[in-house]
Amino acid sequence: MDPRVAWIQPEQKGPANALLHEEIIDFYDFMSPRPEEAAMRREVVKRIETVIKDLWPTADVQIFGSFSTGLYLPTSDIDLVVFGKWERPPLQMLEQALRKHNVAEPYSIKVLDKATVPIIKLTDQETEVKVDISFNVETGVKAARFIKEYMKKYSLLPYLILVLKQFLLQRDLNEVFTGGISSYSLILMAISFLQLHPRIDARRADENLGMLLIEFFELYGRNFNYLKTGIRIKNGGAYIAKEEIMKVMTNGYRPSMLCIEDPLLPGNDVGRSSYGAMQVKQVFDYAYIVLSHAVSPLARSYPNRDSESTLGRIIKVTQEVIDYRAWIKKKWGSKINLSPELDNRLKIRDQIAPCNGEQQQNRDSEPPYNQRLTLSLTSTQQLSSGSSASSVSSLSGSDIQHSGMKFSMKGTHNQGNSYSPVSSGGMRQPVGNRGHHQYNRNMWRRKKHRDSLPISLSR
Repeated sequence: MDPRVAWIQPEQKGPANALLHEEIIDFYDFMSPRPEEAAMRREVVKRIETVIKDLWPTADVQIFGSFSTGLYLPTSDIDLVVFGKWERPPLQMLEQALRKHNVAEPYSIKVLDKATVPIIKLTDQETEVKVDISFNVETGVKAARFIKEYMKKYSLLPYLILVLKQFLLQRDLNEVFTGGISSYSLILMAISFLQLHPRIDARRADENLGMLLIEFFELYGRNFNYLKTGIRIKNGGAYIAKEEIMKVMTNGYRPSMLCIEDPLLPGNDVGRSSYGAMQVKQVFDYAYIVLSHAVSPLARSYPNRDSESTLGRIIKVTQEVIDYRAWIKKKWGSKINLSPELDNRLKIRDQIAPCNGEQQQNRDSEPPYNQRLTLSLTSTQQLSSGSSASSVSSLSGSDIQHSGMKFSMKGTHNQGNSYSPVSSGGMRQPVGNRGHHQYNRNMWRRKKHRDSLPISLSR
């Protein structure tokens, strides 16, 4: 077999549990951006842009990243880039101006001038939205346009991305500087997965999302050859030997463990700084095991089958997130303006049909989905307000509880930030606490305007 082949074609496993498909759609509907959240973020951008324009009236401030594409979670960062004429990025000057105008939490502003792309990181004073600001970097804006094109090509891509983002977020693996992978890397991995899928036409809107999610975890958690193979997106996509990629890399760099050829900048390895890629591989493998067991025929005999969601075995969202979104709706609900991107996403949602006739038959024989979630809400331990998981760090996602909905996880959230599934044969999720959330917890406890935020956030 050609050693460059990274994916052993999976066997035909039969249809995944139809409920997982529906749960992914429900999760997407629940967690995808709401108009009031977009309005709040636009205000954050406007505040920062005002400070920048006071310093440099001719500067051009542009949004890129997840806020630009619409693929953001309620607590995702906003990425801004400032274009102007400077010999070097004026990081310290902007930092001082932001402190002077009290735009950011004073303890939150960080200047990362030694990073590959120097940036300012901050947390907005009023909304707690995190913002990254860079200077004269065109690739981010181009990447956002690139992603939007593939969202049009693959209508299922946004559904997979939001689930995968939440999955990595709650395990502290969603940022390069904490040992994870970037959102851009994750999206390119998902695009490559759909491009090169050997079994289906991934552009169809009626494919089973549950099956695709499990196969994504199988590919990148088990079958992908990280040692020898890189990912190429351009020209229809391909798996390519790292030796070939190294020939065109600049500045003497060697391909990284997670090697993703930048489709917009030849010679650049998007995964170059992802030193924790093998930990991401490990949790993907974990998710594959958990979900594949959950949709197997044996799952019909699980005692808690009717009181726990399948997707909830790997992702959870905290009550704090629910309260935060309710606070946003109360404050910005009257300022909503449906953006073209959001309107288009709602239209795409209407096109996602049940993946096959058997799915509808299964749904008829199962308890209603909201009923299943309500049952789990009454039987699962609630996060207490004084627990270690209920500070801002739990915005990383550990529990969904909203109007009877709950995506619960099979296990408890301990102080080591790892999970001990109850019904998985003692299997422990292979990831530990990276410690950076402790700083965030202390920062949130120092908030001066506690009365303006939900109690669970301003504690």
